[in-house]
Amino acid sequence: MKKIAAIAVMLLLPALPAAAGAEGWTSYRIPESGTSVDIPSSIFTEEAARPDGYGMRYRTGDGRADITVQAVPNDGSSPAVFLARKNPPSGIIYKRITPRFFVVSSIRRGKIWYNRCNFAPRYVHCVLINYPAAEKRQWDAIVTRVSRTLSGG
Repeated sequence: MKKIAAIAVMLLLPALPAAAGAEGWTSYRIPESGTSVDIPSSIFTEEAARPDGYGMRYRTGDGRADITVQAVPNDGSSPAVFLARKNPPSGIIYKRITPRFFVVSSIRRGKIWYNRCNFAPRYVHCVLINYPAAEKRQWDAIVTRVSRTLSGG
């Protein structure tokens, strides 16, 4: 009975493409800033509105998740000051701030939001991902790869 229940749950959850394979990923680059990051192009298939600065926002076909790759000019602020100016919501579950980057994550309206920004002399290179909290385990490896591949000029 447990096996049947597990199969039923797996069938009811929206399927994530097999994004762990190399064929499901693309290296996205912002030429103006040198920002680059691997994104699961087999999951984020639709372009959405452009963010401030340079970059692009993509979403899943059903709109349940999105990713933003963005670069903004670095005004010399530290990661802590930059983050504070963005007025992040209270109740952040995970926060790590170093002299070269910050990472914050929390849950809002049933979605996990994840934001990482790396600081370079000319630009702040960021990636923001929003996805259903109920699918956290399915997204963990994706978020980890995106985060680890974010780099810039």
